[in-house]
Amino acid sequence: QVQLVESGGGLVQAGGSLRLSCAASGRTFRTYVMGWFRQAKGKEREFVAAISRNSRGFYADSVKGRFTISMDNAKTTVYLQMNSLKPEDTAVYSCATGAPMVDYSDNEKYVYWGQGTQVTVSS
Repeated sequence: QVQLVESGGGLVQAGGSLRLSCAASGRTFRTYVMGWFRQAKGKEREFVAAISRNSRGFYADSVKGRFTISMDNAKTTVYLQMNSLKPEDTAVYSCATGAPMVDYSDNEKYVYWGQGTQVTVSS
């Protein structure tokens, strides 16, 4: 079992920055990809970013160049640095793990999920 706990969400003005954290406990995600997804009100969950075991990052086109995913050396915490935030980035952000690398953007392939953290970007 893996437990994931997100933190760092909040309210920020457009153009601002936030850093989300996802702390893992239990069986760590050393063998799986770690992903961030978001779900805006009334919309489906969408892929945001993922990071491989060797710290290679993958991004949705909508956040490329603005968001950066990273992992600590112990591989127990994953971060999502979000810069140049836009109102359309408003959503509940969740981290997840348990998916094979090849399915890094497919939320249905992830097994373990955190509870999510709200990010609200005002215009």
